[in-house]
Amino acid sequence: MKTFRDLLVWQKAMGIVTEIYNETKSFPDDEKFGLTNQLRRASVSIPSNIAEGYGRNSDGDFSRFISIAIGSIMKFKRSWK
Repeated sequence: MKTFRDLLVWQKAMGIVTEIYNETKSFPDDEKFGLTNQLRRASVSIPSNIAEGYGRNSDGDFSRFISIAIGSIMKFKRSWK
C-alpha cells in the first residue's frame, strides 16, 4: 500500500461524499447553509480523517483518526433512523 488512496475504506468514504453532494443538490435553497452544509462537511470529514491518520505513520494515531471518522459516520446513521 503506497498511499491512503489505496485503502478501500477511504475509497468507499469518497463514494459517500459523492452521494451526499449529489443528494443535497436537490435540497431547498433555504437549507443551503443549514442541513446541506452540515451533511457535506460531515461527509468530507470521513475520508479526510482517514487520510490524516494514515499520514501520521503511527498505529495509535491512525486508530484515533479512524475513531473520529466513525463519529462522523454516526451523524448520518442517527439521521436515517
